[in-house]
Amino acid sequence: MKLPSFLFAGVAALSLAACATAQAEGAMTSNDAVTGQAGNSDLKAFPPAAAGQTRHVINLPAQADEDALKVELILGKTKTVDCNRQVFGGQLQTRTAEGWGYDYYVLPALGNAASTLMGCPPGSERQAFVTTAEQPLIRYNSRLPVVVYTPSDVEVRYRVWRAGETQTAR
Repeated sequence: MKLPSFLFAGVAALSLAACATAQAEGAMTSNDAVTGQAGNSDLKAFPPAAAGQTRHVINLPAQADEDALKVELILGKTKTVDCNRQVFGGQLQTRTAEGWGYDYYVLPALGNAASTLMGCPPGSERQAFVTTAEQPLIRYNSRLPVVVYTPSDVEVRYRVWRAGETQTAR
């Protein structure tokens, strides 16, 4: 009995996916900042961080319904601010690891801080985490790490968003 060729293609694709996932588990370099559970730490698919950059790695825990989740990437740094609202410039780029097909994110440079220009009362200075204007929502995938490259003085934080109940339009 001859099996259809699409069956072989499916088995081959699953085998390659299993190999890619297995290869995405292991060691990390010294310029990595790792968040989350241990496990997906082999970063062979991802380039090393350039000089003056840090590779931030977020390992997400497995969830029952990952399609209902998104990850918000929050990039910025702590600085002294006053009562004005401040935000950093900078464009987060999505790139793909050559030969692997995995997405990673790069902030080449943190732009200058922009601020509202309200008159602030004396003594309103404080330390606060100032973020970039863009805070993208990306797909939740516990099988691969979220890899973000930033200048060394930039911190990467994240938040997990969960979808609510599906509503019907009337």
